[in-house]
Amino acid sequence: MSEPAAAARGALVADVSGAADIHGVHGAAGLTHWKCLASRRDLDGDWEAVEWAAIPPGGVSGEHRHTRTEEIYFILSGRGEFLVDGTAHPARPGSLLLTGVGAVHGLRNTGEDRLDWLVIEMLAPSTAEVLRGRTPRGTTDRTTGRTTEGKTVNAELHDLRAEGSVDPSGVFTGPLRTVGISTLEPGATRALASRTSEHTVFVLSGSGRAVSGGTTVGLTPGTALTLPLGASADIAADGDGLELFHAELAVPDRAVQ
Repeated sequence: MSEPAAAARGALVADVSGAADIHGVHGAAGLTHWKCLASRRDLDGDWEAVEWAAIPPGGVSGEHRHTRTEEIYFILSGRGEFLVDGTAHPARPGSLLLTGVGAVHGLRNTGEDRLDWLVIEMLAPSTAEVLRGRTPRGTTDRTTGRTTEGKTVNAELHDLRAEGSVDPSGVFTGPLRTVGISTLEPGATRALASRTSEHTVFVLSGSGRAVSGGTTVGLTPGTALTLPLGASADIAADGDGLELFHAELAVPDRAVQ
């Protein structure tokens, strides 16, 4: 039986306004604009955080190795290069990078405009067990990745706009289930409920509204809506429709009935 408090939970709503200015992210020189849209303390699943970030032309988000988390970079606007284990790959709106445990990644702005992207970071299963005070159970070891041109790579690049959705299980060992882009035609509606999984959506274009926990919030580009376990939302598109980035993370031990 679910707890009454969980059943009454509403959505977490944030947008990209009021971002912080941070210098030297991951050891790189220069400025990064950053804002946390949802974090682990507000959710039941093994999220670390849902974040928005941006760097100016010529800026770099420094290369770093993932040892305890798995992470998504999704490009929203601008042009740049993903740096994956020392190799540069083009990054443009719709580009998606899945970075697994053991991989090294970074991001460079090579364009003339600001480069904006979403970051979704999840705890690897062994990390999640330690944070719960448990001895890590045996998990699939994907830290060695695959070999490409003599380098070990545990990452995947995708064009999410072309593919529509991506199954991250080929790289990630944790509970992230799906990543995709969905659209609502003008006047269309969609219901989301976090019962055995938690959802986060980010408005890419268009406008609309969401009703959650008796509260109605407007949806415009740059708005994030995250549903903790037990929360639900009815999303409706206005006359210009809605385009949403959507990620879903399973929470099998805390299902809400």
